[in-house]
Amino acid sequence: MGGFFAVTSEKDCIFDLFYGTDYHSHLGTCRGGLAVLDGTDFRRHIHDISNAPFRTKFEKDILAMRGNSGIGVISDMEPQPLIISSHLGRYAIATVSRVSNLDFLVQDAFNRRVAHFSETGSIGINPTELIATLINEKTSFEAGISYAQERVEGSCSILLLTEKGIYVARDRFGRTPIITASKEGAVAATLENAVFPNLDYTGQYYLGPGEILRLTPEGIEQLRKPDAYKQVCAFLWVYYGFPASSYENINVESCRYRCGARLAEKDTVEADLVAGIPESGTGYAIGYANAKTVPYGRPFTKYTTTWPRSFMSPGQTKRKLVARMKLIPVPDLVQAKRLLFCDDSIVRGVQLADTIKRLYEAGAREVHMRPACPPLLFACKYLNFSRSKSEMDLIARRTVRELEGGANGSLEEYTNPDSEKYKAMVDRIRQRLCLTTLKYQRLDDLIAAIGLPREDLCTYCWDGCEGQCGRQMTFANGIQETKD
Repeated sequence: MGGFFAVTSEKDCIFDLFYGTDYHSHLGTCRGGLAVLDGTDFRRHIHDISNAPFRTKFEKDILAMRGNSGIGVISDMEPQPLIISSHLGRYAIATVSRVSNLDFLVQDAFNRRVAHFSETGSIGINPTELIATLINEKTSFEAGISYAQERVEGSCSILLLTEKGIYVARDRFGRTPIITASKEGAVAATLENAVFPNLDYTGQYYLGPGEILRLTPEGIEQLRKPDAYKQVCAFLWVYYGFPASSYENINVESCRYRCGARLAEKDTVEADLVAGIPESGTGYAIGYANAKTVPYGRPFTKYTTTWPRSFMSPGQTKRKLVARMKLIPVPDLVQAKRLLFCDDSIVRGVQLADTIKRLYEAGAREVHMRPACPPLLFACKYLNFSRSKSEMDLIARRTVRELEGGANGSLEEYTNPDSEKYKAMVDRIRQRLCLTTLKYQRLDDLIAAIGLPREDLCTYCWDGCEGQCGRQMTFANGIQETKD
């Protein structure tokens, strides 16, 4: 997905910029980048971080970097930040975005003869350069940012490093968060506010959807007020978010405890040990075990020192290898045990199937699975959720196709946990994964655990809902249901 960090200071900002950006490394595994402004001189470094941590790649660069303002980004796709020269002036830009209509916008720019693109590579035209091109069509940074966000389908949060300060703009639907904070002589903005305590920033402010701020060492200026309409990605609390971070002032780890407790409240299965698939399921397992008063344990340990996140690794073979090599079973906690595992979600199910097989080989008596969210039926079109190219990569969607004899059928029925088709889908997935029992979290329980109104959350990947679900639900297979 990606994450970014910005800081402007009366003093040199490189220390804060380096560590503030590094705290976003869990959000991307492809590229990292830093850009600083030293007076009127821009300096930038971009590195491939797919095979080495951000800190390792940049520790020599920062020794030569100086500046009072800077932006940093962890990107799961395109190289950034970019340095742009335009009629608005020279600036550096970083985005957390998904431009679903990129091809259309590029062709439109060509047709109007307002752009050319130089930042091309294996991913094609760089989406961040396209966003910069849209910004440059207007007469001010503020107007350009608003225009770009209006034209982008998907999501678009932006950082602009300029000589007049750092422009910070949250996606117009608030799908990804931005939080600001300050300390004496410095102001910072981030996606993950877990960065602030160790860097001594206080007084946090959560930007609203579409809000635009300009940061200077003297303070914060609001350039555009936030919109009321909000669609925050619920998967931030489920998977992406760092446990110490908060979004919309709701802490990730506490949310996961509540989510695990809700899984336990409606569960009747007996288990000897509750565990999380490390590390993504740990918070849920703790919440479940505490609510159920069943011992919590670690029948798998995770060796993360040299392995990337398997979920984000390109290619199924690589993902499977990474997942297998990271997890090391503890036989004493597995043999003859009835094990109940919690995890954030089941996406493809390939790694999980191998993990369950290894548990049985190690002597497990029973293996129960409790995902903390509903079955994933729709590929996200608002964020770069994963590297999957097709919805058929999703185990739930493949299962629906099997049950429907090769057709997708009415997906609405498979989003309803009380329907017979939903139950058949879950049981088929259970059989495929060789689980003793499988029970997913209900969407209403997940929403309650997060604590935001349903209409403020994007739940598209589970229910196909586009827009405020309390008012209108639009299913991705063309079935539309309007509600009061």
